[in-house]
Amino acid sequence: MSAFISIFATLFFAGTSFAQAQTQSGPSTVEMLVMPLGFLLIMYFLMIRPQQKRSKDHQAFLASLKSGDEVVTSGGIIGRVKSVAEGFVSVEICGNTVIKVLKNAIEAQSPKAAATSKSE
Repeated sequence: MSAFISIFATLFFAGTSFAQAQTQSGPSTVEMLVMPLGFLLIMYFLMIRPQQKRSKDHQAFLASLKSGDEVVTSGGIIGRVKSVAEGFVSVEICGNTVIKVLKNAIEAQSPKAAATSKSE
């Protein structure tokens, strides 16, 4: 008889815990989407937005290039702009040595020119 009660109690309590496990639901769809959307939002503000701003500033710099500006190319060559065409820039690097580079290959103003423009 005690074996019967033992088996009955085991099945009864195991059945109720199983039923409780079935009634508990997982996280809702909204709860599951909050974390990935939060990561995307953080990535946008920390990575994408600053890169877009830098790109916009670089395009404005390239549009404002004029003859006489000192610039640095992406290859590290420092020179003075002689002429600006639609997609190319002629840069004088030494005496009468003039090279023609793509406009997008101009990285920035030369450090010396940038320092003098900031002090003025």
